[in-house]
This record gives sequence, structure tokens and C-alpha cells, in this order.
Amino acid sequence: MSLEKSAHIQRDVPRREPLGEMFPQPSYIAGIASNSSSSTDCIDLDSGEINEFAVVAEGEERTTWFVWILVMCSTISGLLFGYDTGVISGALVTIGSDLGPDTLSNGQKELITSATTLGALLGGLVAGVLSDWTGRRLVLGIADIIFIGGAIGQAVCHDVWSMIGGRFLIGIGVGLAACIAPLYIQELSPTRLRGRMVVLNVVMITLGQVIAYGIGAGFFHIHGGWRWIVGLGAVPAALQVGFLFFLPESPRILMRRGDKASARVVMSKIYAFAKPEELDLKVKALQAAVKQSIEITERTTVFQRFKSMFFDPINRRALIIGCGMQAFQQLCGFNTLMYYSATLFKEIGFNQPTAVGLIISGTNFIFTLVALKWIDKIGRRKIMIWSAPGMFIGLTLASISFHYLTRKTGGDLVDGTAYSTTWSAFVLLSMIIFVASYATGLGNVPWQQGELFGLEVRGIGTSLSTATNWAGNLLIGSTYLSLMDKITPAGAFGFYAGLCFLGWLFVLACFPETAGLSLEEVKMVFKSGFGIEESERLRRSKKEIKTRGKALGGASPTEKEDTV
Repeated sequence: MSLEKSAHIQRDVPRREPLGEMFPQPSYIAGIASNSSSSTDCIDLDSGEINEFAVVAEGEERTTWFVWILVMCSTISGLLFGYDTGVISGALVTIGSDLGPDTLSNGQKELITSATTLGALLGGLVAGVLSDWTGRRLVLGIADIIFIGGAIGQAVCHDVWSMIGGRFLIGIGVGLAACIAPLYIQELSPTRLRGRMVVLNVVMITLGQVIAYGIGAGFFHIHGGWRWIVGLGAVPAALQVGFLFFLPESPRILMRRGDKASARVVMSKIYAFAKPEELDLKVKALQAAVKQSIEITERTTVFQRFKSMFFDPINRRALIIGCGMQAFQQLCGFNTLMYYSATLFKEIGFNQPTAVGLIISGTNFIFTLVALKWIDKIGRRKIMIWSAPGMFIGLTLASISFHYLTRKTGGDLVDGTAYSTTWSAFVLLSMIIFVASYATGLGNVPWQQGELFGLEVRGIGTSLSTATNWAGNLLIGSTYLSLMDKITPAGAFGFYAGLCFLGWLFVLACFPETAGLSLEEVKMVFKSGFGIEESERLRRSKKEIKTRGKALGGASPTEKEDTV
């Protein structure tokens, strides 16, 4: 297809009225904003709002090895995230008296677990803003150094407070990596594969949890084996530090720095099959998209941009969705299984609790692969609407199972009691249903948060959303054991089921579809509401433009189906 036929460049599109004094919104793509059926589709390159499908490059349906290698190296951060959050489950049941007391109390277990979450909350809060200043790649390197220090610190500690300190340090690394790795991947991925590439990071998180449970099971009967479990987390962190020397910076960050030449080099590797003139148009489109963000950044302070997250309507709606989805992910209670599953299965009578916990983490990993396959094809919104009810059903079944399981112990779990194997099996089944549903949708979709925000506030928005995730994690992780004691296991899981139902209603009311929209286009769906209908209209219009562009270019080959 010829470049001239694929897109018409228009520089005189009239601008819309500003939507806010601090962040005026420029004109939109002609033929989309007006819902026009005109045969001429335009791109306003000066406005920064680009219809990517109208900028056609040869071979865009093919993903280069550069992209795959870059993403896989980046997802080591996800592996570390998963390993260091999952490893504590096996460690807690094997520490014994190695940290001083004969056995760890519930309060000490909650402190050790929650220290990681508190560190992650603080790390996530600063990660995005820091990466806007230093670049995405350097922040990932800082996270790796922290991972190494925290892993070694845990492995050599000999008292509870040293362990808490090591877990806190690991948490800071987790918070940095959890925020920046998806953001870095999003900014280096082609639009059509952006969701799938971010899910790869989640796949690595779940793989890290599986590895943690597997290693935990292997060291279960070895005295002091927990030290090896926590210390091995330093290995992948050291590997990624080496890889980071060869990974490029995000082209959007390079463009913001004025380094157009380096940005073009990176994009030439992403679009390796494009013709030179097509690549030039891609770079010019990105430059125009970043231009508005640079202007906003230059005329505002960090505090003003932070303030705009709450007072600018478009940013506020994006923030509500980003924070709301991250809160939903944590308040559903999933991470209590990651932290305490071995403890829980030990109490209900399983002889190999860490091995049983491996079933849970394995389910999480397998169904994350389902999301990897479908998230860009089905879409974020639909996959959430279909999967969230399964979480509610799984937790409700768990609540019923715990009710009948614990009738002879007054509703409480008493370690050492011979519980019904049938109801214990139902508990395990309910957990599998819950985790499978979670991994298909909620485990992945909230981490697409970076696509909700414009570049000028993307770091701030992802920081606030990630901090919300870890705040919810801290709340759930630090209250789980106490909640089980106060309102019984049946009541606790019934409570989580109720929160899941409320989260599903939030998705129905507020969460728009973002699959297929470029990062620069997503923010426009929030211009007059939460954009559920607007996003669908925009997606339909883009498909029409793409179809007409192909028709103008003559008979083009049928687009190949995306493959993982």
C-alpha cells in the first residue's frame, strides 16, 4: 500500500474548545471525532492525536524478534515480583524457631507479610514520577539492586525484625518493578499487541509464584531451607541488571528529551519491515503525539500536574478507573492465598500444604496464559465482565465449604483437627474456580493502567494506581488472619465475595474498552464521561478507516491472525 493512499496529512483542522485551563485538549482525528462517513480520513499531526491505523507501515502484522527479546528481558521484573511475593507462603511454615521464638505468632506473620506490601506501596508511589525524570530503564535497574540487597538480607537474618526489614526492602523493589515494567512494555509495544505484551509480564509474575511454591516444596523438609528460598531471588535480579545495559529507553521518553534520532533507531527495530518513508511518518506521528505533553510539562510543575489528576475531568476519570481496578484486584482477597495458602491448607488437614499451594499458583499461571491469548481479541472490558462472576461464585462456594467444614470446631479453624476430607476438597475446588477466574481477567487488566493516562501525567497516574494496589494489598494482608479469627473463615470468604460483586458492578458502570486504541487516543474517550460508549464508537470508526485505507491501496493481503 502506498503511503500517499494510506493516510492524508491535514494541518489545518480547527481546534476544539479547551476542556480545561491547564490541559487544553486539541482537535481530534477528522472523520472519527465527527463520526463522519467521508471517504477522506485525516491525521492532525500537529495536535498530537494520531489515528495509528491510518499510518500504515509494511509488515506491521509481523512482530520482530527485537520486540519479543525486549519484552522478555523486561518481564524478569514480573518474575521477581511473583517470586518475592509468593515465596513467603512456603517460608512462613518452615521458619520454625530460626528467628528466635519457638513459633511465629499470627501478629509476627502479618508483620513479615505486610512489610513487603508497605515497601511496595512506597516504591509504587514514587516509581512513575521517578521514571518520568530518569527514564523507565534506570528505575528497573534500581529495583533490581534493591531485590538483590533484600534477598541477601533475608537469607542471613536471625531475628524477626531483621526479617521484617529484609521484606520491606524487597517490597520497595516490588513496588518499583510492578509500576514500571508494564509501563515500559506498553511504550515499546505495537498497539495491536500492547495488551498481550503486558499480560506476558503478568504471566511471568504467576510463573515466579509457581517457581516460589515449587522451590518451597523442595526445601520443605530441609532445616533452614527457607534461607535458600528467599536468597535465590537475587539470581534473576542480577541477570536483569546485565540485560538492562542492552535494552533501549522508551521512544516516548527519548522524544521528550528531544533525542529524535535515538527514538527513530528504536522504532526502526520495532517496525523493522517498514519502508523508510513509512517509518518517517511513524516517527513524525509519535513526535506530534509527544509534542503536547512536552508543552504541558514545560509550562507546569510536578505539583500542578499532580493536582490535575484530581481537578482535570479527563485525568480524574482515568484515575478513578486506574485506582478502582487496582483496588478491586486487591480487595477481592486473592493475595491472601498467595501469602497464606500453605498455612490455610495445613490447617484444614493437607499433609503437603506447600505442594497443594502449588496447585493454586499453577492454576493462576495456566489461566493467565488464557488471558495472554484473548485479551487483545476479546478486549479488556468483556474479559472482565465474563470472568468476575466466576470469582464471586468461587468465593461463595469457599464460604459455604468452610461453614460445613468447621461446624465441629465452632466455625474456627483449629490446627491439628481432623477435618472432613470431602469439605477440604471442596475448599480446594472453590479456590481453583476463584483463581482461574481471577487469572483470566482481574489479574491482568488493572496492569494495563498506563494506557489510561496521557504521557504528561502517565508517571503520576501509574504511581497513584499502583499505590492504590499496594494499599489494598496492605489492608487485606495485614487483616486476613485477624479477620479469620473474628468472623470465622466462612464469614471472611463471604465478605470477599461481596467485595467481588461490588467490583463487578464498578466494571459494568465505569470501565471502557481500550483494546485497539493507541496510547495517545485512549485518553480521549474520557472527554465527556467514563467513555464506555465513546470507546466502542471510536473502535468501530478506526476499523472503518483501516478498511477504507486498504481499499484505497488496492487489494491487500488478508491480515494475519495475531499469534502468541
